[in-house]
Amino acid sequence: MTSETIEAPARTPVAPGGRLGAARRHPGLSDPAYLRRRDAIVAAAEGHEVGAPSPPVTYTEREHETWRQVHTALTAVQEDTVCRKVLQARDAAPVPADHVPQHAEVGDRLHALTGFRFTLAGGLVPDKRFLGAMARGYFHAVQYVRHPAMPLYTPEPDVVHDVYGHGTHLSSPWFADLYRLVGAAASRVDSADALDLISRVYWFTLEYGVAHERGRPRAYGAALLSSYGELGRLHRAEIRPWSVERVADTAYTAAGYQPVLYAMRSLDHLADALHDFLDGFDDTTRDRLRLPALHERGAVT
Repeated sequence: MTSETIEAPARTPVAPGGRLGAARRHPGLSDPAYLRRRDAIVAAAEGHEVGAPSPPVTYTEREHETWRQVHTALTAVQEDTVCRKVLQARDAAPVPADHVPQHAEVGDRLHALTGFRFTLAGGLVPDKRFLGAMARGYFHAVQYVRHPAMPLYTPEPDVVHDVYGHGTHLSSPWFADLYRLVGAAASRVDSADALDLISRVYWFTLEYGVAHERGRPRAYGAALLSSYGELGRLHRAEIRPWSVERVADTAYTAAGYQPVLYAMRSLDHLADALHDFLDGFDDTTRDRLRLPALHERGAVT
């Protein structure tokens, strides 16, 4: 989770109509019983060291039912909106359909496939820790489940986003290598500006990326994979050609639909573009490429 997002740069708040006001009115932000439950689960993340086992959570039947509803809906809507390589990864991913899994339940099997595991997060995680942990095969993930009153809409990422969305990517050696590439770049730098730049590139690719396939843009980013609403409106989204220069000057939004998405020509183009930008990335990259400075970057409108 980055310091700019609600939970981690894997963060996919989904507000109906893309309105921040709708997110603020969500019952998950105002239901005292839900917030007590959420906060109790989050408390376990305080002081948690990267790589330490996540404590088990005893989920309620209502939470399991919410997981099942979301899993079924997402699996259906993805069939005609998601890149084939991602669908293949999803079908091979060790993510159960019938219950909320424990981190270790999925993570142990991911580790056998790609070397990745989940490491516990409870809220905001600084860029350096979140992104850098990927170089060592750890992805920060929360454990709480979205509010049951609106299972297909959450104003903050939850265990569905982290374990279902990113678990899909991390079951694929091809995608896992791209996560490590991002992590290695973040591990080499220290400046807030450089980390912010990596975070934006990560956000508009592995979180919210689309690529042209079968005649139209299709989703591959994990945040889109776990966002029923955004997949459903993908054909109406404003999609611009991928450009590091444009992404560097685009602030991402942590609530509501993304106003702008950036499309690769193909998934091969994604791998080439990330390697071209990140293989030699260091604290001087922004200046060398004459990209806008952190304080100059604008917000998406």
